[in-house]
Amino acid sequence: MNQNKNIYCLTPIYNDWESFAVLIQEISLLKQNFSTYNFFIVAVNDGSTEDIPEDFDYKNISATVLNLKINIGHQRAIAVGLQYIYNEVSDYDFVVVMDSDGEDKPQDIKELINKAEQEQEKKIIFAQRKKRQESTFFKIGYFFYKYLFYFLTGQKISFGNFSVIPKKLLSKVVHQNNIWNHYSGGIIQSKIPFEKVLLDRGKRYKGVSKMNFNSLIIHGLSSIAVYFDFLSLRILRYSLYGIGICFVSVLFILYQKLFTDNAIPGWASSLILIISGIILQLFSVTLIVLLLQLSSRKNISAPNPKIYKDFIEDISYEK
Repeated sequence: MNQNKNIYCLTPIYNDWESFAVLIQEISLLKQNFSTYNFFIVAVNDGSTEDIPEDFDYKNISATVLNLKINIGHQRAIAVGLQYIYNEVSDYDFVVVMDSDGEDKPQDIKELINKAEQEQEKKIIFAQRKKRQESTFFKIGYFFYKYLFYFLTGQKISFGNFSVIPKKLLSKVVHQNNIWNHYSGGIIQSKIPFEKVLLDRGKRYKGVSKMNFNSLIIHGLSSIAVYFDFLSLRILRYSLYGIGICFVSVLFILYQKLFTDNAIPGWASSLILIISGIILQLFSVTLIVLLLQLSSRKNISAPNPKIYKDFIEDISYEK
């Protein structure tokens, strides 16, 4: 007889208890429809300024709320929750990372888990969006973010946080320091095997999305920062290309002036000075990036899978 599998749904929350209440209701319905799975909630209260309502109804779902001392941001709240589950929970089979606002649909969890089981639980499964609900302005910003990410890092990112982590892979995840800056970017950079499933993005349960254009920029910069090594190489490469082009331009001007009878404008000398200034600036950028890269390689910090304790103020349980 097969034993029921335990699914721990991890979700960060900041002043969005109404949406969280709907999420609890949706997972309760999911629990009724899929009797072979036991669902649990680990919610990371990311320093909310609004307290959870005293009469909050958990719909008979076992829930743990990690109340953080301060607001540390969406990505780091996820990292805290993952480390908590890894260290404090022993009876889980899968961890589902998802938002609490409804844009990550609980109904899709079953499909993600099915894919994880097809992959023999050897890969993390991400939800790749084939249809988004955001505004046109946001979609344009996200489009440019994806291609800027590819241009600077050489990697493609087409998914967010919504994912399923099999138990055997969680140890690898929580020992990655980069997930504290960007969860999905950290997984890609870590070389942990992953796969994607095409899913539509849901509509927000309540209120408006906190992911505005400014938040997207910060989120994008965090994802790019994970790839500092790759970014440094790209900057070095393009700086050297630029220096090479400038040198060729200077040599062409000097050749035209010294070895041909072609008319050379009087501003040729000024142009050479300008190009020389560009060469100096590109050389300075190359030198600074190289020094930063060498400095980062020199400092070695061991991964700490228990740093989550420093952020938690208290924990509340609902059985």
